[in-house]
Amino acid sequence: MVAVALTAGGLTARLIESSHRFPVPPDGKTYFGVQLDSEFDTVAGYASRLGSTPALYGRYVDFPLGTVEEGLINEQVQELADHHSSFMLTLEPRKGLAAVTPEALTSLTRLLTAWNQKGVPVMVRFGHEMNGSWYSWGQQPAAYIDKFRQVAAAVHKAPSSAMLWSPNEGAGYPYEGGPYEVRPGSADFQAVDTNHDGKLSSKDDPYAPYWPGDDAVDWVGLTVYHFGRAYPWGENTVPERGKLAAKITGTFKSAYTNDTDVPDFYKEYADGHKMPFAISETGGFYNTSRSDGATELAIKEAWWSQLFDPGLQRRFPRLKMALWFEYSKTENQPGNPVVDWRTTVTPQIRNPFTRAVPDRFLMAPVG
Repeated sequence: MVAVALTAGGLTARLIESSHRFPVPPDGKTYFGVQLDSEFDTVAGYASRLGSTPALYGRYVDFPLGTVEEGLINEQVQELADHHSSFMLTLEPRKGLAAVTPEALTSLTRLLTAWNQKGVPVMVRFGHEMNGSWYSWGQQPAAYIDKFRQVAAAVHKAPSSAMLWSPNEGAGYPYEGGPYEVRPGSADFQAVDTNHDGKLSSKDDPYAPYWPGDDAVDWVGLTVYHFGRAYPWGENTVPERGKLAAKITGTFKSAYTNDTDVPDFYKEYADGHKMPFAISETGGFYNTSRSDGATELAIKEAWWSQLFDPGLQRRFPRLKMALWFEYSKTENQPGNPVVDWRTTVTPQIRNPFTRAVPDRFLMAPVG
């Protein structure tokens, strides 16, 4: 093992080149990042609106990478290098897990090595939300684990790239009705039927069947959003107090929902496997087609207040990374509403948001 000193937001972090191949912030500190809509936004544009350069920028890409996508990523990596920021690369095998071939993995190692050599650390998030029923790689635990481990082996050949395992938070599991819902009678069904009662329900573990193993995972993370009070989402509502922490620990309960069957993700995977923890993407749901309900500012401010609450850091000391979802997009919900998750576009939202980001949420540089 080689100890390497790295700089993060003016503070020194120690990284041991073993399982943690991406710089880990010092105690009490968390990287601030953004999942950026790279089709409509830029590294420099977001940094200008925020007033600071985030510690990392996220991008979603189809995997294996096509020539055009590779070129666009190369351009963004150069921007990241110029801004001394890092990269979260979410690899989506949209053509199915079988498309992850040895040739694609060899190419991935080559690209990551080149990007790392430009001074850009890369966090690779492969097949995120694999416990969901909405992605082509979802609810296929055996094939998913096999491919995750293959991707991890390729990623770990690069000098400063790491693997993030990132399911969706378990409320609503097993997410019935999705296009890729696991089929009864299959081997995958038997694997996700963790209590062996012959059916899938909230009593089954939404995380354990998809765990790839400590040797393949460097960081653990969750997708955690405030969508609203009850499905089907659509109404603009202020998130309940303590909802973010309760979603992470599987203790959320309100007048509308009871998610207390969900395991404590932080206890089981961050503490249990002694790994840094990331909130891989988060935000507050604002339905732009509705003029009733809570205001955009009230919803988003209530959610970012929970994210930036110092009590969250004390409760989850392994929380080392959090990325806001900076998108406005049509969501696959009844009515297909356009939901604006962004915080930096209008002054009415941007100004209170930028004032709220605490100093312990670190910006660039990372390394």
